Amino acid sequence: MDVSLFLAKFWGWYLIIFFVILTFNPSRIKQIFEDLRDEKFLILSSLIAVIVGLLNILFHNVWETNWKLIITLIGWMSLFIGLALFIIPKQTVALLNILNIKLVQVIYILLFLTGVFLLNIVYDVVPY
Repeated sequence: MDVSLFLAKFWGWYLIIFFVILTFNPSRIKQIFEDLRDEKFLILSSLIAVIVGLLNILFHNVWETNWKLIITLIGWMSLFIGLALFIIPKQTVALLNILNIKLVQVIYILLFLTGVFLLNIVYDVVPY
C-alpha cells in the first residue's frame, strides 16, 4: 500500500474519532489542558507528538500541491507542537489555551472536514 494512502487512512480516521470524542464529551478538552499543567503528562505528550510528527515526516515529506500536502503539514505541525511543548512548555500551553478558547468550534469543524476529506481520498466515496 502506498504510504500516502496509508497515512491518509490513519489521519482521516484519527481526526474523525477525535472529533466524535470531543463532540460527545467536551469536558475531555478541558481535562487535557488541565493535565498539561502536570510535568509528567506534558513531557510524555510532547515526546509522543515529536515521535509521531517525525515518523510522519520521514515517511511522507511530499510537498505537492494536492491532498498529499495535508498529510505532510499534519506531520510538521505535530513535530513543531511537540518541540514547542518540550522546549517552552508554559508559553506553548498558554498559546494553546488562547487558541482553544477562541477557535474551538472552528478547530472542531476543520478536524472533521479534514478527516472526511482524507477518508474520501482513500475510499473514493464522492469523486472530485
